[in-house]
Amino acid sequence: MTAEPMPRCDLEADRLRVRFTATISADVNAIRPIVDRVMQVIGEMKCGAGKELEIELALQEALANAIVHGCGNDPSKKVDVCVACDESRGLLIVVRDPGRGFDPASIPSPITGQNVFSEHGRGIFLVSQLMDEVHFERGGTEIHMRKF
Repeated sequence: MTAEPMPRCDLEADRLRVRFTATISADVNAIRPIVDRVMQVIGEMKCGAGKELEIELALQEALANAIVHGCGNDPSKKVDVCVACDESRGLLIVVRDPGRGFDPASIPSPITGQNVFSEHGRGIFLVSQLMDEVHFERGGTEIHMRKF
């Protein structure tokens, strides 16, 4: 059995150079340390200057979704993260989980109808509001988040 490759940050159209990769256990306690490290790397790359709070919150949400939904809170499973940056083309963060995936179009809007009162279901909406571009690949197991 071959392992899945790391998330691909160097999208063909972008030609961004991967600057940071990590694999973490699917444990919510791993979120804060990896977010802190990614934010440190982003600061060193001077990418996303002035947009750090949006990037940090979007990354936290993406990791939480990967751990809770993609990995079922199973710490034996792993979540991959990679960061790429180019000052003229912005920042790309990719988070991948080993889950079954999902159809992003099937997620109900958290700002309409009874969903407004739901205690969950806002993560993807929030990420989409915080980042400039968001799309899913590999059947929903991989989120690509861009900030210019």
